[in-house]
Amino acid sequence: MIKGKIHSMETLGTLDGPGIRMVVFFQGCNLRCLYCHNPDTWLTTKGITISSDEIINKAKKYKPYFKFNSGGITFSGGEPLMQPEFLLECLKKCSEEGIHTVLDTSGVGYGNYDEILKYTDLVILDIKHSDKEKYKKITGLDINSYYEFKKHIIKNNKNIWLKQVVTPGINDTYEDMTEFENEVNSFPTHIIQKVEILPYHTLGVFKYDNLNLAYRLKNVPILSKERLEKLKAYLHIEKLV
Repeated sequence: MIKGKIHSMETLGTLDGPGIRMVVFFQGCNLRCLYCHNPDTWLTTKGITISSDEIINKAKKYKPYFKFNSGGITFSGGEPLMQPEFLLECLKKCSEEGIHTVLDTSGVGYGNYDEILKYTDLVILDIKHSDKEKYKKITGLDINSYYEFKKHIIKNNKNIWLKQVVTPGINDTYEDMTEFENEVNSFPTHIIQKVEILPYHTLGVFKYDNLNLAYRLKNVPILSKERLEKLKAYLHIEKLV
């Protein structure tokens, strides 16, 4: 039995996929996004060592809630794709139990994507930016890994929710929104179930202090509701919420 590293688990979540969900936050992430609010998930040397059976046995207790409103289990992070073997084992066991699965990811991992997507019911894909220079500025990494995972989503005809965090001074212009819209439109329309732009917030800044890490957006204000609504109104995306 494969064991993996997780940061934490949340029960009865309502924001990480359809219905009521149990959310498993994987430990480890290669990205270093400027606005990341979970720097405590970055290192795979940290976290809780756990087996897939421990996760599934816990999830089974919530199956009545899942069935009531089409809920299930969401694998988030950190970045779940950094632990592909452990993730795949969890997904397979969910499938055996008839539990709906969501993969919440930035699409940057260590491969085996076709097999992973075979047991994934829905992907929530975080689009950092479609411009390669801005993508690297935001994440610290090259955009090609994201494109590789995107290719497998399309190949496997996998249902997706698409999202992007909008940060003042980083990706909050109308030109940025046009880039985002073009990226959304590059996916087959029939697999897109939902599109969302999320406002930058500072709720995780205290974690940087606790970890003795410099927070690089210290003087950047949160994105106002008014600005968010203007950007949403600019977009012409059918399934934008």
